[in-house]
Amino acid sequence: MRVLVVEDEPKLRAVLCQGIQEAGYAVDSAGDGPTALELAQRSIYDALVLDVMLPGFDGMELLRRLRADDVWTPVLMLTARDTVSDRVSGLDAGADDYLVKPFAFTELVSRVRALIRRGSTSHQVVLRCGPLELDPTTRRVTVSGNPVELSPREFAVLELLLRRREHVVSRAEILQHVWGVSSGESSNVVDVYVKYLRDKIDRRFGTELIHTVRGAGYRLAEPS
Repeated sequence: MRVLVVEDEPKLRAVLCQGIQEAGYAVDSAGDGPTALELAQRSIYDALVLDVMLPGFDGMELLRRLRADDVWTPVLMLTARDTVSDRVSGLDAGADDYLVKPFAFTELVSRVRALIRRGSTSHQVVLRCGPLELDPTTRRVTVSGNPVELSPREFAVLELLLRRREHVVSRAEILQHVWGVSSGESSNVVDVYVKYLRDKIDRRFGTELIHTVRGAGYRLAEPS
């Protein structure tokens, strides 16, 4: 699970990132609107924690641009303003939840968890590749209608591969998205989890959907 934190005040941004990481999520961060827009368009996030007041352009404008680009990551908006009109403006711009500063950090984490569980149900679609189906909303995985039980990390790896179906996804990208580990670190954890997925999907059901691209990474595709 990966969260993007967008907050221009460095100390608060650091506290938010540390706390969300300690709650078990990988975290990226940005301190201005343009950087956040680039990150949110380039990567897949499970939730976005977004401050309203940002340099470059504010959180409202960032949210409008993301929704216009069909990016429906669930958004928790943070603001120091607590008027009805402010809350309405944020929700109308596409926010899923609204939290007023100062706030209890336990409440923020609870709301982030709720957003991730709920997902953007009106916009998420079931991801498919041959007999394999993954529903991001219900977190249900099936092969030819048969349920497949996955751990949260296995689910996250599979979802990333499905969202990039037919494209090669590098080990470094999987590490960063699922574990929040920089590409400079060496680890065979990705290979281990891909083996878990192959055992539960390819080997169990006699198919071949997860392909190794030597020297590059992994690709999910129907057998040729």
